[in-house]
Amino acid sequence: MSDRLRAVEFAIETHGLTKRFGERTALDGIDLRVPRASAFGFLGPNGAGKTTIIRTLLGLTSANSGTMEVLGHPMPLERAQALQRVGAIVEEPRFHMHLTGRENLRLIAAVRGPEVHERIAPALARVGLSERAGEKVKSYSMGMRQRLGVARCLLADPLLLILDEPTNGLDPGGIQEFREMIRAMVEQEGRTVFISSHLLDEVERTCDAAAIVDRGKIITQGTIAELAGGGVARHELILGVDDIEQALGTLDASELVLEAHRSDEGIRVVLAGAGGAESAARVNTLLVNAGVGVARLEPVRHSLEQRFLEITTRLDANPEEVKA
Repeated sequence: MSDRLRAVEFAIETHGLTKRFGERTALDGIDLRVPRASAFGFLGPNGAGKTTIIRTLLGLTSANSGTMEVLGHPMPLERAQALQRVGAIVEEPRFHMHLTGRENLRLIAAVRGPEVHERIAPALARVGLSERAGEKVKSYSMGMRQRLGVARCLLADPLLLILDEPTNGLDPGGIQEFREMIRAMVEQEGRTVFISSHLLDEVERTCDAAAIVDRGKIITQGTIAELAGGGVARHELILGVDDIEQALGTLDASELVLEAHRSDEGIRVVLAGAGGAESAARVNTLLVNAGVGVARLEPVRHSLEQRFLEITTRLDANPEEVKA
């Protein structure tokens, strides 16, 4: 790894990135920061500008204004250096259909150098295609071609993978395998994976952080917990107790709790600090020691889908409001 990359905090960073096609603005002042060694979701409805920013980052189309860096290299000035360690799938991956999966990868390896041939078998194994690699690609399903596209990316031993709607055509089992593969790339290998998608649930399950884009603008970005919680990582519990008034008095007096109030489910508690199982256990102990019987203690799962719908509904009501 170069000294420059060691000093770079973000695998992708853009400022004011704008792209117009005639009168239509596809990207409108995009400020994007993708942390290194993370799975990052670029989330938005079809037509929001997701593929356009991927093509712009890769130098396949030029921006009208703004700046961008990929792996610490200014683009497009140092495009060749940046893309040496980038693997990408833009829209549907293309292959020689009359060749086998393995033969397609051998063609790529032939132009990259002899050391790349050694990566073919591990790449096929990583995406679950070892047993089907000898079959012609024309017999592959869409999901298999998506997997082969990821295997092709891995031949570059990339520090950054950019994947455009990578779960298209995958069945539920394939989606689960894909999710596990991405997490392993990030957690075990230290790669950065940038995933463009309109599937909120998959981004929430797979990614560490995300940006929500609509109408060519970044609406908000942050960790998944922050996005789902409305800009801050809120740690909340639902409590069922035998004495609500006593429980509320006890919780209100505790430094463990930021807020506690009645709800349809019983008591809703917003925890101070990092939350998690340890904080939940301390709240339970606090109540039991105060003589309150606890019948239910359940963490609240904030939904990224709920947050996304809140944002886009507000934008529909007020198109000028683009900040979350």
